[in-house]
Amino acid sequence: MVCMLSIKGQVCSGIKAAGLKLRFCTNETQATREEFVKKLQGLGFDISVAEVTAPAPAACRILKERGLRPHLLVHNDLVPEFAELDKANPNCVVIGDAAENFTYANLNEAFRVLIGMEKPVLISLGRGRYYKETDGLKLDVGAYMKALEYACDVEAEVVGKPAKPFFESALAEMGVPPEQAVMIGDDIVNDVGGAQQCGMRAVQVRTGKYRSVIECVEVVSFSMTNFTPASILIFSSNALYLPSGLKCRALSQ
Repeated sequence: MVCMLSIKGQVCSGIKAAGLKLRFCTNETQATREEFVKKLQGLGFDISVAEVTAPAPAACRILKERGLRPHLLVHNDLVPEFAELDKANPNCVVIGDAAENFTYANLNEAFRVLIGMEKPVLISLGRGRYYKETDGLKLDVGAYMKALEYACDVEAEVVGKPAKPFFESALAEMGVPPEQAVMIGDDIVNDVGGAQQCGMRAVQVRTGKYRSVIECVEVVSFSMTNFTPASILIFSSNALYLPSGLKCRALSQ
């Protein structure tokens, strides 16, 4: 059995102690994997760079394989991930959570690059709607991705969660089939929905960006609390289990 976690990995040590494989699947695009790991290690997490699956390295592999030269609309701290790529005369746009770099001027520059292509290529490092930080909810990359899609009449290629290849990549790196893996995260669409597309089971924790109003169809969801290694998986308490095949829509998003 394998446990794949989103950023909220409070049970990391317990999972490893139970002999389970662990993967941190994150849509973090405001820092390199190295900086992401340093941050979590500073919070007491037992984690290494090799245990992190993130959008930027995956995007770099795609760009190299297809000979693409990106125009980057990403956070300044993420730029080092793309250091080895040729960015002269760009033939695609890569967009991530650019935070303060999401200015009109920068979005318009990305628009001009795309609209000037015969066949526009837009690669998005995720498609989240929003995320939560200490000062509240913030717009995520998905909102800006949609703006460029609409303006350029193009469909973005999503590299991060909830894209199926993202989860398949993490599973392949661990060498396990989807039916033996469980995804734990706070996002009903990107974490739970994305994992279920791959045939995995999923657990939504009631922390972070969790919103209490959801609509469930076909299968009734139920709560899971106080699990131990003897129960196969170790979860933080106050979690919502969503069986594979359950159709859910977050009404508040």
